[in-house]
Amino acid sequence: MNNKNGILTVIKNSRWYSSDMTVFSCLVCFLYALSNDGNVLNGIIAFIGILFAHMATNLYDDYEDYKILCTDSGLTEFAPKVKCAYLKNGISTTKDLLFVIVSYCMIAFLSGLFLFFRTGFPVVVLALIGGIIVLGYPKFSRIRLSEIAVGIAFGPLLFEGMYYVMTQKFSFFVLLLSLAIVMFTVGVMYNHTILDFESDKMSGKNTIVQKTGSKTNSMNGFILIYTLGYLFAAIFALFSQNYFCLLSFLSVPPVFMLYKALKSYNSSTLYERDEKYLSVLVASAKLMALFSLLMAIGLFIKFFV
Repeated sequence: MNNKNGILTVIKNSRWYSSDMTVFSCLVCFLYALSNDGNVLNGIIAFIGILFAHMATNLYDDYEDYKILCTDSGLTEFAPKVKCAYLKNGISTTKDLLFVIVSYCMIAFLSGLFLFFRTGFPVVVLALIGGIIVLGYPKFSRIRLSEIAVGIAFGPLLFEGMYYVMTQKFSFFVLLLSLAIVMFTVGVMYNHTILDFESDKMSGKNTIVQKTGSKTNSMNGFILIYTLGYLFAAIFALFSQNYFCLLSFLSVPPVFMLYKALKSYNSSTLYERDEKYLSVLVASAKLMALFSLLMAIGLFIKFFV
């Protein structure tokens, strides 16, 4: 029998702070679909399914990481104190963890089933791709594909999928919009792997950051990712003639602040990663939320003009 306290602890440690990526990505897509006569109920159900699939991915990644931590005692020195802490301190068990993962996946599955009956077969294909990414994410991270997997899941897959269930069609403009938003989502994951440089190296994760050779070199990737985000935002604004979306450029100063914070973090070798570790990671998620919110405001203004 599962431990109630253990299950609740797993739920609390699903990294809900990262849900900003789902919430604001869905908001942007929802507003754009709404401006094209999108179905509100379908959009809400799609959001629920996407949110719980995201949380399931977070927890499944913890499950895979914890298995490595249990078999490689040398990794503990390099792993952040916050990594799988709720499992290491014994409050929750892997059984509790798997129970919550399955529950989240069931909610996502039922949401997809509902949308299948309302919108048809394409939902099955989209859900299948999403399921592969959820279950395969820990493996992708070990072969330098974690950022690509996240880019597909939170970019074209999320946007085109949500837009389809709301309008029953796909859109080139939605693709452009997804590429702008997903660069900031990928930025969260990329920054996370910079923060986890030592522990990822010890656990054998072949992330893109590991390929750069050092945390200092990886900062060039930071610049590229966020530059592409603004580039796609400008292209979307130009092609869709919605120049209100250029409000997203108001997020440039926070990008510079995050760059400085991450660079400062990289200036020393830190094994005891707690508050400072989380502050940089959360700042990355909040930056993504800010960029998306500004894009959403631009879409909202256009909708009522």
